[in-house]
Amino acid sequence: MPEVVFSVDQSKSMRDQDVPGHNRWHPDVPTVAMVKPGAEFRVECRDWTDCQVGNNDSANDVRDIDLTIPHMLSGPIGVEGAEPGDLLVVDILDLGPVPQQTGDMAGQSWGYTGIFAKANGGGFLTDYFPDAYKAVWDFHGQQAVSRHLPGVRFTGITHPGLFGTAPSAEMLARWNTREQALIDTDPNRVPPLAVPPDSTNALAGTASGDLAKRIGAEGARTVPARENGGNHDIKNFTRGSRVYYPVHVKDAKLSGGDLHFSQGDGEITFCGAIEMGGFIDFHVDLIKGGMETYGISTNPVFVPGNVEPRYTEFLTFIGISVDHDTDTNFYLDATLAYRRACLNAVEYLKKFGYSGEQAYLLIGSAPIEGRISGIVDIPNACCSLYVPTAIFDFDVRPTAEGPAKADRGTCAMSSA
Repeated sequence: MPEVVFSVDQSKSMRDQDVPGHNRWHPDVPTVAMVKPGAEFRVECRDWTDCQVGNNDSANDVRDIDLTIPHMLSGPIGVEGAEPGDLLVVDILDLGPVPQQTGDMAGQSWGYTGIFAKANGGGFLTDYFPDAYKAVWDFHGQQAVSRHLPGVRFTGITHPGLFGTAPSAEMLARWNTREQALIDTDPNRVPPLAVPPDSTNALAGTASGDLAKRIGAEGARTVPARENGGNHDIKNFTRGSRVYYPVHVKDAKLSGGDLHFSQGDGEITFCGAIEMGGFIDFHVDLIKGGMETYGISTNPVFVPGNVEPRYTEFLTFIGISVDHDTDTNFYLDATLAYRRACLNAVEYLKKFGYSGEQAYLLIGSAPIEGRISGIVDIPNACCSLYVPTAIFDFDVRPTAEGPAKADRGTCAMSSA
C-alpha cells in the first residue's frame, strides 16, 4: 500500500482529525505534507458533508444539510519543485470506499444519493422536484443496490468529484469578483446563482488565529469547478485517469475529496452521485513550464480512466431546447435540451412503477451517459441521455405488451 500522507479517522469530524483538512480554496491554507515528483501516496477522505447524512429511511438529513460545511477536502499536499506555470501530472492509481469497514459513516460499505430541496441548494430539475428525497445504496464489491430503488443493480464508475490545486491570491480575487457580479444580477434568487465567501463553519486546515480568520473571510467556496480544477464531478475521472493541473502557487498544493461510488453524467440532483468517504491513491509528476508549452491556461486537461462497466445496450432519451410546459422555443440552449432529456427519462420510468423522485435519483446516480448530440441546427439544440438497459432486473424497453409495472417501493422522503 502506498504511504498515507493524509489520514482520516471516520469516527471523527474533519475538524477533529489529528491533522484537519479544509473547506475553502485559498492560497494560504498550510501544506500538511510534501511529496516528491514520481511519488505514489494515499489520501484518505471524509464524506463531502462531513457525514451529515445517515443510513436511514428519512430524507430530513438531506433537507437539513448545513451547506456552509462542504466540501471537506483532504490536503493540501505539496509537490517539491512545483512552481506557477508548471503542470502537475496526477495519476489515479486506485480509489474506493473506506477499506474493511462497516459502520454509520458514508463509505463504510454504503453511500447515498440525495435530491436537494430547492430552498437548500436545489438541483437540475429543482422546479419539478422542489423537496428533499434520498436513496441509500449498499456496496457489494463493484456493484450497488438500494432498498429505496428496487429492481436496479449496477456497477459503479468510482471517482473523486473534487480535486484541484490552490489558486493564487490574484486568481482567488478574480473568482470572488466575477461570482459576486453574477449574484448581483439576481441577489434574491432561490437557489442562488453562486455562493460567495462565508466564514460560517469555514475550516482552514492547520491555520489558526488571524490567518484562519482571513482564509474564512476570503476563501472561495468549493461548489463549482474553476480554473484550478475543483468540483468537476466527471464520472470517467476514475482509476487509470491522468490529470494535468495548472499550477498557480509554489508547491501546487493539491487537495480534494467528495468521493463517488457512481454517478450519471451531470450529477443532476446536486447530490446526484453515490456519495461516500474512502481513499484515493495518486502518482504525481511535473511538467516544468507546461502551462505555456501546451496552452493549458484556464482549466485542467485529463485522460479518462480505462476502468468502466461493459454496458453495451442503452435506451436513449432525447431532449431539445423547447420548454414543453409553455411551448416556448429557445435558441440552441443545450442546458434546456439536457433537462428535457432527463424529464423524458423520468416520465418513461414512472410507467414501470417508479415515482418521479425515484427515477430522478436513479438517473443521477447510475452510470448514465449524457451527450450534446446537436448544437448547430437552429433553433433547437439536441441532447441525449443513455440509460443502460442491463441495470434493471426487468425489460425496460418498449414492447407490444406494455411496461412491466410493479410495486417499486419508495425512496426516503422528508417529513414535517
